[in-house]
Parts: sequence; structure tokens; C-alpha cells
Amino acid sequence: MAITPYLAMTAGERNAAQAFPTRAGWLSCHFSASGTGLSNLPVAMPSGSLLILDDSTPMDGHDPEQIAGQLEDCAKRLSCAGILLDFQQPGMENVQDLVARLEKEISVPLIVSAAYAKNAGCAVFLPPVPADVPLSEYLSSWRGREIWLEAALDGLEITLTESGAARRLLPRWEQPEAEGFRDEHLHCHYRCELREDAAVFTLWRSPEDLEGLLAEAEGLGVAAAVGLYQELFPAFG
Repeated sequence: MAITPYLAMTAGERNAAQAFPTRAGWLSCHFSASGTGLSNLPVAMPSGSLLILDDSTPMDGHDPEQIAGQLEDCAKRLSCAGILLDFQQPGMENVQDLVARLEKEISVPLIVSAAYAKNAGCAVFLPPVPADVPLSEYLSSWRGREIWLEAALDGLEITLTESGAARRLLPRWEQPEAEGFRDEHLHCHYRCELREDAAVFTLWRSPEDLEGLLAEAEGLGVAAAVGLYQELFPAFG
């Protein structure tokens, strides 16, 4: 059986939704652009939802004590399953200090992106598994840690020329409509196009491929997965 991912919803998606996914996440919380705390904390979410804090607004002059208090109050009030710190701007000492503080002061499970997980003891949130990398290999460097995966339908384009190989992430809307071949080990589809001066390999994941990947992930001990509501609903709802 595959892991059922949390589906991260923006405030607009949450307001427009007629029904929540089985596992919901709140995607709109970030450092305030005009204050020292957080903005867009949820007012209401189903019990067991995931609260997600991102760094789309950089942490700069914000108050760690205030942030910890806001997160703890919100998580307890809404009976959240956990708090995901989806920090994508690496190397910020103040953010690393905030993670360390939250580990001590937050009573619900804490999950932090790989960029800040090395010096933390909480669960680590890994980016989507590249389509050309076996899952077990991808997870190996975090063996012994609780792992959460980002679930996505991203693909990959690899162009081989005489000068070497170039890789490019392939968003879902750029992926081929043709079926191609299926690789059960990598949980993806693929095809190869021979051009005059290059060979282009295209790899992509269908919802069925992603379901297979999440089933293998559960077998390998991955604790949970998180994806975007706009991308994965209703297939994973």
C-alpha cells in the first residue's frame, strides 16, 4: 500500500475547496513582511493537518520567541499532525538557530527541509526523487533519520552530446503526451529521441508511477510524503 501524501493547499485553494483531501497541509504561512512574527497562519483546518512554514519572505529581524509561540499555539489549537519547515534558502545562520529553538519548544512533530536538517535531530524533508535515481540510493545518505518525501510529478530531460551531458528538470506541463516505455525500478516513463548532434532522454512520472514510488517508499521506512494540492488532487485525495 502506498503512502497517502499530505496535499499542501494555499489559502485560496482552501477557501474554494468543497472538500478537503484525506491529508491536508496549509501552504500559506511565512515570515511577516511587516512585523517580527508570522503571517497567514490558518484559522481553521481539519484535525490532523500539516502546518507548513516557508521562507519565501526571508527571515530578517524576526523574533524567534514570537514565532515559536505562534506555531505552538496554532498547532495545538488546530490539533496539527506536525509542522513542516520548508526552508529553501540555505546557509542562513538565523534560520538554523530558529530550527534549533523550535526543536526544543514545539510539542508536535517537527520536519525540516534537507538544507537545515544536518544539524537538527528532527525528521528531514527531502526534495522529489529524481527520475533517474533509484529510491533506495536517494535515501541512503539519510539512513537512520525519519524521512519525509516531497511527492511530485516532475520529470527530467538529459541531453547527450560530444561535449557531455546536460540535465534539465521537466515540469509536468512540458512532459510528453505519448506513453513511452515504463521503468518499474525507477517508477517512471521514458523515451529517447535521436537528433543530428545529440540524444535526448526524457523521463517523467505519471500518477501511477508516483503511486508505485510511494509504495516502495513506505516499504523502505519513509514516514510520510507531502505534495501540492493543485498537482496531485484528486488522484491522491
